[in-house]
Amino acid sequence: MRTSEKPAVNAAAGLSGPASRKLPVPPRERKPALAALAVLLILGGALATTLLVLNSGDRVSAIRVTQQIGAGQKFPPEALEEVKIADTGVDFVSWSQRQQVVNSFAAVTILPGTLLTNQMGVRASTELGEGKATVGLALKPGQMPAGIQQGDRVQVIFVPSRSSQGQTRVLASSALVFAAGDKSRSGNSGQITVVVDSAAAAEIAAFASTGEIAVAELPGAR
Repeated sequence: MRTSEKPAVNAAAGLSGPASRKLPVPPRERKPALAALAVLLILGGALATTLLVLNSGDRVSAIRVTQQIGAGQKFPPEALEEVKIADTGVDFVSWSQRQQVVNSFAAVTILPGTLLTNQMGVRASTELGEGKATVGLALKPGQMPAGIQQGDRVQVIFVPSRSSQGQTRVLASSALVFAAGDKSRSGNSGQITVVVDSAAAAEIAAFASTGEIAVAELPGAR
């Protein structure tokens, strides 16, 4: 007696239940509006960067002072030079106005390397105005400190010699050094010109002629 065997059922092929079914994948939804917005943001950022670079490259011609100029002194043409600077909105004096500058006077002591602004100049000098006089002094070593230059402030002091009578006293408490010459060829004297009150000019000149004048620098009075 034959026993008929039923063919084995392929379990893998015969699965038809829920476990064999894959979940449907939804189609990707395209969003053209977001893509366009991203492109606009990128372009806007690039444009802003370009504008910043262009603006940072803006340059204007300004005036820079190359030597010390004392308060009340006229601006010498050789003390001015043109420089290109970024336009920051500060009222620096334009190089095109240099002719007006050389016809004006420094309102304060201006140090080398300073960029000139409108507040630093005035049309009339209070130092060289009425009631003032310039006096030339020929000083020996020991009668003036080293490095005195135009624009410095000094005390003019009477220093009596052994043969003269009197006591040491200040003749001008804050005189402006109007000019400072080089030392003589012998190196034994220095020439400076100071601005003093006209009432004291005659006495200072008289003592200077006898070598009884000394000057002391006032660096804090610039």
